Amino acid sequence: MDIGSFVALGDSFTEGLDDPRGDQQGYRGWADRFAEILAERQPGLRYANLAVRGKKLDQVAGEQVPQAIAMAPDLVSLAAGGNDLLRPGGDPDALADSYDKMVRMLLTAGCPVLMFTGFDPRFPVLRLIRGRVAAFNMHLRAIADRRHCHLVDLWSMQVLHDPRAWSADRLHLTPDGHQRVALRACEVLGLPAAADWREPWPATDPVTSSQARVWLAARRMDLRWARVHAAPWVARRLRGVSTGDGLAPKRPELLPL
Repeated sequence: MDIGSFVALGDSFTEGLDDPRGDQQGYRGWADRFAEILAERQPGLRYANLAVRGKKLDQVAGEQVPQAIAMAPDLVSLAAGGNDLLRPGGDPDALADSYDKMVRMLLTAGCPVLMFTGFDPRFPVLRLIRGRVAAFNMHLRAIADRRHCHLVDLWSMQVLHDPRAWSADRLHLTPDGHQRVALRACEVLGLPAAADWREPWPATDPVTSSQARVWLAARRMDLRWARVHAAPWVARRLRGVSTGDGLAPKRPELLPL
């Protein structure tokens, strides 16, 4: 598959949180990393990233999809719906219908689509939405099969079950987690990559503390997460605001990487 232009759509996952660019402002993320791999094979690759943190599926459909169609890229990535599922009342069936409409619009416009399932949420509290994510993923697999789209199945990536793949907020990947997703995307598209996303994580020192101490340490981490990350998220929902309000996409134009 020749890819001379690539547009990434979605939310914070595709914007690149929490994969900071070092001294530069903003985030890198799987999509930037994937584009960099593409550019090695296709010099002059043009790349746009329209994803913005906090965006729900209808916002991606209304704001990002039309822009992507206007750019007429060789490949569009679409990862959306996670923010809807996190909110009460997020209906996997209704979300899947909306997702399918987006895919159909992109394909009708001549834009091949790279789809993503949702992650397998395994942390405490987040496990409460596991059933909804699983149901949504079943729909996405059916859409990919029906529409003949490439699909990156994040749920099946067992390497992401390791806590080291996740940042402190338990919602966003670490830089290594983003790199593994980029490598998986390459594999799905049949592109050679210099590393294997399945590479085991480095061995950790054996636990020497008692089970009781390990349990207490884990609960302290849970409490800190609830105070530092979960509580502010709930407060934003009650106020009807999002972390992405007022933010512009980091790469709004289809330009050489």
